[in-house]
Amino acid sequence: MHAPYSTRPGPSISQSLMSAKRTPSHSQNNKLAILIAILAFASVTCFFFAHHLFTARFAPYAQPHPHPADALPKSTPLASDTKYLSYYPHSGLHNQRIALENAIVLAQQLNRTLLVPSLRLGKPIRYVSFEKLKRFLALGSKIGLEHCPLVPAGILAPDECSGYEEWTSIPWDHLVNFSAMEENIGVKMIQWDGSPIAQYMKKSHINIFEADTLTLQDSGPYDFRFLDTIDDVSPTRDKYLYSIYIPKLAQARERLLQIGTLFGSSRLRLKQGVSKNVRRDVRTGMAFTNPHLSRVADTIYEVLGAVYIGAHLRVGDGQFEQRSTDNARTIWWKLVHLVCGLDLEETLALEQQLSPFDEDLDPPLIQPDVPSLRVPHPPLPLLPRTFKPKIRCRSPLHTPPPLQRLNIPLYIATDSPNPAADLLFSIYFQTFPCIFFLSDFSSRLTTLDALINPFDQVPLKGFLMPVLDAMVLARAREVVVTDGSTFGTFVKDVLWRRHWGFEIVQRG
Repeated sequence: MHAPYSTRPGPSISQSLMSAKRTPSHSQNNKLAILIAILAFASVTCFFFAHHLFTARFAPYAQPHPHPADALPKSTPLASDTKYLSYYPHSGLHNQRIALENAIVLAQQLNRTLLVPSLRLGKPIRYVSFEKLKRFLALGSKIGLEHCPLVPAGILAPDECSGYEEWTSIPWDHLVNFSAMEENIGVKMIQWDGSPIAQYMKKSHINIFEADTLTLQDSGPYDFRFLDTIDDVSPTRDKYLYSIYIPKLAQARERLLQIGTLFGSSRLRLKQGVSKNVRRDVRTGMAFTNPHLSRVADTIYEVLGAVYIGAHLRVGDGQFEQRSTDNARTIWWKLVHLVCGLDLEETLALEQQLSPFDEDLDPPLIQPDVPSLRVPHPPLPLLPRTFKPKIRCRSPLHTPPPLQRLNIPLYIATDSPNPAADLLFSIYFQTFPCIFFLSDFSSRLTTLDALINPFDQVPLKGFLMPVLDAMVLARAREVVVTDGSTFGTFVKDVLWRRHWGFEIVQRG
């Protein structure tokens, strides 16, 4: 910090030195003390000034969640100008889907046009703080790499083309029916090509300047939560740091509202019935409708005999890898005891007979799915006594009457690279003679070989397999999924219920 420059003529260097020599030592100490005090006062003043600027920018919109937010200043929106909402996507397919669902609901509640980023498939961009994520997305774009797919086979590709085919991106409306959603929900959505927002706005002839942009800049994945009720507060132990009230945020005059991450099933805390209905309609509209994938899923459905049960077993990463043994056992119990109807003693005896582990176990604790119980559905049709898949089963069928119910085809969606060699699946193969995975239907998948992304010329088939896996699983008579998985939750809550014509389950 520098003192203001003076226009008065100052002493020469020699005069200053002479003055210093004539000054007693206690005078020097006094001056030094005064200087330190002035610097300390200036530092404190700067700190409080900076703090005031920060709080003044965010206070109208966000407060730590135990306290209600301050009222927004009165403002008059520019009625003739369109307002926009944008956010930064990250992580895998279903994390991006959840963020998009939240964004659509927010856009509808705020009466803003949503800039929808493309869906990134394959190698993901992990969550990082706002500025880093903005930079990662810009650097991760394929804009300017149009020459990469033109490099002939056998020719060393340029360095910038390294990893070009490890990921691709497609507009969301390639998977879901955006037109129907826009009409049903009443929100305008524009596909955003992933270029920096400022460049996109300029290219689209949308004149929005930095001063007309409100940015909610997160430094962590759980900074901001959005509430639709002014007198509501997030629970004290909630993981979100700040509560932002949607009715107050709707008064913001800035034409562009820029948010970082919107991932999180509980990021929107909705209490109003109208708001919940909007979220329900958004999530219902996110069911996959791609015609190429639908035709293949229907074909596999018919090959399985049109009557089969399904399971999702996620074992490949993070907490799911750590809990894979417990999850695999719990899902097996649900299939045998709850779905196929063997009683407790029969199920326990069968497990002890087939389990590869030499230990006596009590039945697992199966927690009720409370959100699903809040949305009951009509009884499902009874399972037939015999099953007629059009594909050969792996093992001979069970002949004892109590076990004949286990002859029903079982379709498993999993991230295990080789289930047949995975010890976790051993008891499944012994229990269900007609067990199948997506890899068993390779001849039915050949029609997908022709799907090429026109934006980067990357083949799409491999990237779409998880989507197809979910669509086949959702056509099952009943499904059991891995707790905590966004993939499994979406199948059970949305895809499966939509297939049967039931109301979806809302969580969060």
